[in-house]
Amino acid sequence: MIMRELYFEVSQGEDGLSARALLYRRGISGRTVMLLKNSGGITRNGEILRTVDKVYAKERITLRTPEEKCGFEPNPGLFAPIVYDDLDAVVFDKPAGLAVHPSAGHYSDTLGNYFAVRYPDSVFRAINRLDKDTTGLCLCAKNILSAPILPKSFDKTYYAVVGGKIEQAGVIDLPIARVSDSVIKRCVRSDGEPSVTRYKPILHENGLTLLEIKLETGRTHQIRVHFSHIGYPLSGDELYGGDRTKIKRQALHCGKISFTKPFSDETVSLESPFPEDMKSLFSTVS
Repeated sequence: MIMRELYFEVSQGEDGLSARALLYRRGISGRTVMLLKNSGGITRNGEILRTVDKVYAKERITLRTPEEKCGFEPNPGLFAPIVYDDLDAVVFDKPAGLAVHPSAGHYSDTLGNYFAVRYPDSVFRAINRLDKDTTGLCLCAKNILSAPILPKSFDKTYYAVVGGKIEQAGVIDLPIARVSDSVIKRCVRSDGEPSVTRYKPILHENGLTLLEIKLETGRTHQIRVHFSHIGYPLSGDELYGGDRTKIKRQALHCGKISFTKPFSDETVSLESPFPEDMKSLFSTVS
């Protein structure tokens, strides 16, 4: 089954380029070009186009993705709302308790297993990976053409509830590394990977602060580690010292995302409302 066909015309500015250079200019990654080449998925006027061949203005180029299978065990007993869906991308509003990728202890109860139910002829490629108990918007590519393009324009905003009162916006620029005796836990350490978190307070109430957060890097547990390190652990985050009195998971939600649709100039902007357990921590959050 051909998952995706893309057609475009060579422009005057692209006249005389090699097919490989043309595709690079159009945002197709080197790995994807090789996959298309090996499957016979690059054609000109219905005939196979080699990547070394030159292309000329007004010629019609067609890209056809090879047949794919998800590869994960489909689990129809799972559910995650779909808030956006097109030929190239799907966005899920992931609930708490649902891991994104199959791993030890979670082989058939993840977002990937639900994706296999909905899109059995597409490989699961999550653009942003949310922790199992983090809620919110998760963008996934649906084919090899869109997978390397979507991250280039992808932007996301998180919301977190921390213990204590943070009164001013700020930046946490501290390296993060794996705790030496743990597979899961991370910590701030001088030999870690550069990690930058920007935040601003939105609301103070009940000894808690609701924060809006933007990440400049995407390290494992970055938000949770950074705020725990500066003395404001996320509410409910048992792993990093958060108070579980009022909420039983880390109070972290991916509430806004935006991205440019592949092969177009159209921007998609989506929002997810706060989950009920985070809303319940404040009297004025809707």
